[in-house]
Amino acid sequence: MASFFLPFILLGLSLAASVLSNQTYIVYMNPAHRPSVHPTAADWYTAELQSLSIDPSNRLLYAYKSAAHGFAVRLDQAHVSLLQDHRSVLQIVPDPVLSLHTTRSPSFLGLLPTSVPLQSVETASSDVIIGVLDTGVWPESPSFSAGSSLPPIPKRWRGACEAGVDFPPSFCNRKLIGARSFSRGFHAAGGTRPAGEYSSPRDQDGHGTHTASTAAGLSVGNASLLGYATGTARGMATGARVAVYKVCWSSGCLGSDILAGIDAAVSDGVDVLSLSLGGGAAPYFRDTIAIGTFGAAEHGVFVSCSAGNSGPGASSVANSAPWITTVGAGTLDRDFPAYASLGSGEHLTGVSLYSGPSMGSKLVPIIYGSNKNNASKLCLAGTLDQVQVKGKFVLCDRGVNARVEKGAVVKAAGGAGMILANTAASGEELVADSHLLPAVAVGRKAGDVIRNYVIKNKNAKGVISFGGTVLGIRPSPVVAAFSSRGPNVVVLQILKPDLIGPGVNILAAWSGAAGPTGLVKDDRRTQFNIVSGTSMSCPHISGVAALLKAAHPDWSPAAIKSALMTTSYTSDNTNSPLLDAAGGQIANAYAYGSGYVDPQKALSPGLVYDLTTNDYIAFLCSLGYSSQHIQVITRRNEVSCANKLSDPGNLNYPSFSVVFGKKRVVKYTREVTNVGLAGSVYGVKVTGPEFVGVTVKPTKLVFKRAGQKAKYSVTFISKNKANITNDAFGWISWVNSQQTVRSPVAYSWKISRTLD
Repeated sequence: MASFFLPFILLGLSLAASVLSNQTYIVYMNPAHRPSVHPTAADWYTAELQSLSIDPSNRLLYAYKSAAHGFAVRLDQAHVSLLQDHRSVLQIVPDPVLSLHTTRSPSFLGLLPTSVPLQSVETASSDVIIGVLDTGVWPESPSFSAGSSLPPIPKRWRGACEAGVDFPPSFCNRKLIGARSFSRGFHAAGGTRPAGEYSSPRDQDGHGTHTASTAAGLSVGNASLLGYATGTARGMATGARVAVYKVCWSSGCLGSDILAGIDAAVSDGVDVLSLSLGGGAAPYFRDTIAIGTFGAAEHGVFVSCSAGNSGPGASSVANSAPWITTVGAGTLDRDFPAYASLGSGEHLTGVSLYSGPSMGSKLVPIIYGSNKNNASKLCLAGTLDQVQVKGKFVLCDRGVNARVEKGAVVKAAGGAGMILANTAASGEELVADSHLLPAVAVGRKAGDVIRNYVIKNKNAKGVISFGGTVLGIRPSPVVAAFSSRGPNVVVLQILKPDLIGPGVNILAAWSGAAGPTGLVKDDRRTQFNIVSGTSMSCPHISGVAALLKAAHPDWSPAAIKSALMTTSYTSDNTNSPLLDAAGGQIANAYAYGSGYVDPQKALSPGLVYDLTTNDYIAFLCSLGYSSQHIQVITRRNEVSCANKLSDPGNLNYPSFSVVFGKKRVVKYTREVTNVGLAGSVYGVKVTGPEFVGVTVKPTKLVFKRAGQKAKYSVTFISKNKANITNDAFGWISWVNSQQTVRSPVAYSWKISRTLD
């Protein structure tokens, strides 16, 4: 792992076809066809393979039971043709390659030990189990050293602590209650085991340890990354239990292994699933994560997934199924300033986590593009002229290769330090890295100043200094530029991401086998690391969901998601609208969904938008999927679409995505459940663009008792007959003196199209 913009775990993981050949397939079966002679689905799959002269002992990798009906198997092309013609086979898909999307945050979110409502919830969370699918865990981390500080493991837990290379079962305890590893898909597809990594729950990469401790790590005092962000590191739900499922390697994740991990986690009895990984947009019947997590949600498991790190481009959001809580990333009010002082007298502010010797105050020559080409300006490996670079600062443009790798390239060429300058693609977004040499990252505007200075002055000079850790940054939070954006190209009528949480410069536990940069040549070791990505924001939401599950054990996953969404906020600590780091402009719902998570308010949302499995089936029917495709997702013997929704946007979702297309009028219906006080009365408040008329009926909701439900309809009218090219945004809120239940509304005039 060389980059912490884990292009999906922010690891930037991608397995090239030359590394992994797709000989592995996931085969989805119709459970209605299983003969009674076979007591289990696994027995049936084995018999069917044998009947086709396919040896299951050598070919069958996994037989799924809880998250999907089907199996993973190694096949030749001739075998694929045989199975495609089999009457019980619903679908065969090549095993997809997915990637990982890769302290201060608890206090920034209001999760303080002095908070009375949260004290009781923290205690109750010891009965909640969070399953983390990632690169494993470093069990020796103090974030997981529970000892006897937690009560006995819940009796309903059915999981295991599997022995593996350098991982005896004794490593599990009352905090880390389960650990499993799934790698058959990776190996069957021809994956080469990265050096130092084993088929074991042990995390040699660091990513899995970071995400697991973010969700539910214990409080650890005096934690820091080499002196940065010193303080108490803790997870969102310190009392919750952790079960890890290693499904990824530093080089990527196979869909068959991920599905096996989800399958095991559901069978083991987890309450929350956290997946900081994903792939590209695909119809839900071809999306391994969507398929597996549907089964998890049906079993009452809350699922949180990272939105991806492909922002700020439009329609880049991943993991967009409505039964998934899709999490984008924002900043905290903490920063790690560093300064570039130029010979011209200008002083420019950036960020850095460099922890080595100070450079002093002497100005050093700066060079930009040592080989007079764009590759050297990007500081790609092998592009810097050592004669020209030695002893100088090197100005490097951000992009193409990992930020920390650029520093390593400069150091290898004999450079004294590096100034890493953003281009238009990254705007003013700054992400701090623990570089191997003195380095500062600056935004595009500062980068342009430095570029102009160096280009126009043959004797350009500069020096870098470092400012340590600074709190109270304003404005905060800000939407991270890398956070993937809507609209949701799979189904335009479902607004994604759902919300955002802390995902920039997050301090959490780390693997003892990896340096803070993840580079092989980085021999530094630290118990904690600071990393950025939607991989980091996802476990924040997973941990907060565990707190809500503890406070409201009877709530469904959809109710928990609704509480998180409708109580999120969209104003920063200057009381101004949330900004987008990509361009410094006001952000919108395609960037932040419902807003930035507020755990305190989510505990008492007033009203929730609930959903059942049948609601999701009615939604899938509205997408025009075939009955076979819906069976693949829902694991049903038969599927009836008699109650299909008239429009996908009629799903009882906590947000609205209104797609006019060629229509001028769109009408949606919603139903809310009172989870607040008896006798609650709410009035509606609508805000939005002047060229869209919004009528809500009724305008008042009266609840005589807790648990009572009420429906309302919303009619949206596009007033402007001319073509509208830009999307627009608004809010529908139900308000009383105690509560504001807000739903974002996105308006689009695009022609709606479902991926198929």
